[in-house]
Amino acid sequence: MRENKHAYVCIMAGGSGERFWPMSRQHTPKHLLKLFSVRTLVEETVRRLEGVVPLGNVFVLTNEAQLSGTRAALPFLPPEQIIAEPAKRDTAPAAALATGLVRARDPAGVLALLPADALIKDTATFARQLASVLQRAGRGEALLTFAIKPTYPATGFGYLEMAESLGGGFRCVKRFVEKPDRPTAERYMAGGNHAWNAGMFFWRVAAFLAEAERQAPELAAFIRDFPPGSPTAYLAQRFAALTKISVDYAIMEKAAAVETVVAEFDWDDVGTWTALATHLPADAQGNTVRGTVVTQDAANNIAVSNGRIIALCGVKDLVVVETPDGVLVCHRDAVQDIKQLMPKLPPAVL
Repeated sequence: MRENKHAYVCIMAGGSGERFWPMSRQHTPKHLLKLFSVRTLVEETVRRLEGVVPLGNVFVLTNEAQLSGTRAALPFLPPEQIIAEPAKRDTAPAAALATGLVRARDPAGVLALLPADALIKDTATFARQLASVLQRAGRGEALLTFAIKPTYPATGFGYLEMAESLGGGFRCVKRFVEKPDRPTAERYMAGGNHAWNAGMFFWRVAAFLAEAERQAPELAAFIRDFPPGSPTAYLAQRFAALTKISVDYAIMEKAAAVETVVAEFDWDDVGTWTALATHLPADAQGNTVRGTVVTQDAANNIAVSNGRIIALCGVKDLVVVETPDGVLVCHRDAVQDIKQLMPKLPPAVL
């Protein structure tokens, strides 16, 4: 597989990862954790681009609080390719930043905008499909995305409603659908024409600019004015003024042409602690553990020790995570609610 010199990737790495407290903090969110291997999730994301996109064409978009941690996690990436957004402005401004950054370097550029914290194990299939979708994006005016075939009737994801086939595995996207209720998700899964929206987007920079001109003039102006060289001063002056809105709402849902291809690779957004049980081995009683953990009559627990011993006795269905300054004890069914603890915790442990 030959690298495409006009292909660029911008990785969005600015999330808070509150559901992974106490390991995840404001300065070390989920994508900077080593949850499944000796590499952080953001490093895994960069590494799986090898052979498709030149390393010099890979940029990571983070924030000021996480800039040093992200650079430390990616020592093989030049510091100037890791860029801090000066304010939190959601994915539409991030998409405009990425598009402007690439356009200033290569007006013929084709861009992939990817999240930093997804888990993909089948890197060979991902690389093959990434090369294919970048090639298609570079030939037309459509904006593209990967569709993830549902494995269960999820209510926590947005969906894509897919329409007619365009050949080569690509399909038109009829519409974007918000997170559904359970009966609707079950109907989507049974029908076969809906897929999860994984938040992975692809476009020619000229195609995205044209859509921004039509739908979001402030984003278009930001892209047109983006300077060559270091963007630090420009971002400090212009970025915080952009409207806080997702790229789905601002651009994708009303775009003239959106296409998708169903991913043939595995994918997990690693949204909660229970993801560890899906991807890491368990003992005979169904306990998934990392670090020093001992169990007695304990079943179906997830336990992560970062130093001190965790001892589980006569308990089941718990998530227990130990760090030097915090311990989480949570029922597995309540992992989605961990972020609700944040306002109750002292600033020193956030």
